[in-house]
Amino acid sequence: MAALKVLVVEDEKNIARVVTYNLEREGYQVDVAADGEQALEKIRRAPPDLVLLDLMLPKVDGLEVCRLLKADANTARVPIIMVTAKTQEADRVVGLELGADDYLPKPFSPRELVARVKAVLRRTTRTELPTVWRCGALETDWERRLVKLKQKPVTLTPKEFDLLNALVEANGRVLSREGLLERVWGYTRAAEIQSRTVDLHVSQLRQKLGPEGRRVLTVTGAGYRFRMPDEE
Repeated sequence: MAALKVLVVEDEKNIARVVTYNLEREGYQVDVAADGEQALEKIRRAPPDLVLLDLMLPKVDGLEVCRLLKADANTARVPIIMVTAKTQEADRVVGLELGADDYLPKPFSPRELVARVKAVLRRTTRTELPTVWRCGALETDWERRLVKLKQKPVTLTPKEFDLLNALVEANGRVLSREGLLERVWGYTRAAEIQSRTVDLHVSQLRQKLGPEGRRVLTVTGAGYRFRMPDEE
């Protein structure tokens, strides 16, 4: 499997070197951009799997880089972690409202940085699924939003279908209840909905999937995952 690509957008060379070293130790492929203009050029030419974005940058500042990337359909889904010395709440809120996936204030430990990168990639990296996907006795047409079990139609609610899609796209990775709330119910509503809602929908989904419902696994203290065919 090819290494995931991380673009580090940082104008302080010492920080860029430390970040690059620690990410490469974890197996990531790392590139560096020293200003916002260069970052935009690199990302538009070859979108990475994640961007570590400083706010205080020459030429184009980090907030503007984030805004431009999220406004472009070709780069809107690239996850962004903002890394900055700015620690005021207003700065964090602006970054998150523009679409940043996480916010890491300086100074930070390399261990925390790596943990944040892994967490964001777990939430955002998805598997490209064929239009019609089969797993055991389960058949799903993602575009038509149709599900069959042993060739018989299964009626799922919109949220149950989206929940199944999110779990399958995660390709065996664990998704937390909070992550599922954000992905299925929407980031802006996640704080309004109790995590118990996820448990209820998982239970209903398992029942409707019959014997294939056993593939939806509970990971104690972490969330849920879908057992893929290649795990059997």
